[in-house]
Parts: sequence; C-alpha cells; structure tokens
Amino acid sequence: MTKVSTPEDLERQIDEQRLAIRRVLATGDRRRAAELRSQLRAAEQAWHDAITRLERALPPAVEQAGQPEQPEAPESVAGTVPGRAATAGGALLPIREQVHQALTLIGVAAAPRLIVAVHDAFASGPLVAARLTSLRRDEERSFRSAPHGRAYYLCAALTADLLAPARGLLAVSTWPLERRVIGPLSPRVDYLTAAIAVAESITRIPDPGPEAMALLRRLAVNVPGAVARSGGAAVAPARVAAAARAELEVHAGGDEAHRRAAAQRAAEQLDDAGQLFGSRLRSG
Repeated sequence: MTKVSTPEDLERQIDEQRLAIRRVLATGDRRRAAELRSQLRAAEQAWHDAITRLERALPPAVEQAGQPEQPEAPESVAGTVPGRAATAGGALLPIREQVHQALTLIGVAAAPRLIVAVHDAFASGPLVAARLTSLRRDEERSFRSAPHGRAYYLCAALTADLLAPARGLLAVSTWPLERRVIGPLSPRVDYLTAAIAVAESITRIPDPGPEAMALLRRLAVNVPGAVARSGGAAVAPARVAAAARAELEVHAGGDEAHRRAAAQRAAEQLDDAGQLFGSRLRSG
C-alpha cells in the first residue's frame, strides 16, 4: 500500500527541491534544473491535494448573522493556496496558517504587505497586515515555552552580519537556515524568486482572478523584460517567470555563497531559539 505523504513531509521535500534547483542553476546545468522544476511542481501539487483532503475532513463552517465575534477566532478562508475556491463560507483557518500558506507559495521571507497581497491573490477571506505585527513575537513565546511543540513556526529572517532578526520579515521554521538568512543580494534574489513563484502559481489556475493578475503586474514592473514594451497588453506569467529567472541566474551564486557562510555561523553560534528568532545581542 502506497504511503500518503503528510503536508509536513511534502513541505520539507519542496524546500529541499527548491534549494537543489538553485544549486544546479549556479552550475549552469539547465537540463537538470528543468527536471528538478518538474519534480517540484509535482510535489507542490501533492501538497495542495493533501491540504484539500484535510480541509474536506473538517466539519462544515457554521455562520450565523449577528453572532458575537470571539477573540482570537480563526479567520475564514475559502480554498487553499494557490487557487480561489467558490464554496460559500469556506474552511476556517487560523491567521498563522494563512500566513504559512502565503509564505509557502512564494518560498522566501517576506514583509506583511507582500504576505497579505499573496493571500488576497490566491485565497479568500480577510487577512489584515496589522494582525501580523505581533505574530512573530507570539510564535517565539510559544517556542520558548514548549520548544519544537508545533510542526512549524513563523519565525524571523536573520541578518547575515549580526544574525539578528531582520526587521519586518517573516519566514518559516522548516526552511533551511540558508534560506532564512538575508545578505546584501538576498532582497533582490527573494523578490525575483517570489515573482517566479507567483507567475507559476497563476499558470496552474484555470481562471486567475484580478487580484492575482494585479499582483503579478506589480512584481513584473521591477523585473527588466517582464512587461511588453507596449505596456497595454496583459502581463504574461511565462514572460515574467522567464525574465525573473534570467536575472536570478546573475545574482543567485553570490547570494547563495553569502547565505551559506552566514548560516554556518548561525548554526555554530546560536541555540535553537536563536536560529529561528535571531540573536538577542545588540551592536554598539
């Protein structure tokens, strides 16, 4: 009997495959990179299928007009990322799961504004940026009170120089340290990686909504060659992805080397909590 992989297993597999793709691209092996991307797409689809199975196993959501709002109640999200389900009401997911889905889609550390934009583009239900400001602190308190008690934590990206939490950037604890460290080239590399992920997610949606296409255009305008010269035509996801990959190949090698060195320092100098939420040391 074939074992059905859990979402956690698939997330780890996806993380490993994305890292492998970056390493292969740094060597210039386009053929192997294409093979790995095909495997990555299959793993991502398996993850979406696994999440859908979990969603269908939940009891139906009950909505009553005038019902008092409960504090810390899960927010309503119809469907899973990517894609926008048309079911009424939808499943109830905590805010941390909504953020986790958005971060998993783009695969890089991100600020609340981008997280909300990705959520709005590929999921239903409100996600307010202001509610994300205390999320990392809540996650850190949870980890320190019961280390490794959750399948994942929403943690901080770490600055490569001080290994301190990068201001305003959220990441996922199951990602390797190399991906959670932010070096000089990392903001641009992560921007391009996010643009590719958004473009590829849109290609898997039969009828992407206006929010998804608006997000793609906002990302594309800062990627040379991603938008047609006429400017009036709709942005093509394939063109955006190709343009972003072309520039990514220029920066990926140097960024990866910087991240790897910083990640090694973090592994040697920081405890488990520090590797997720940053050094508490302050410069000066």
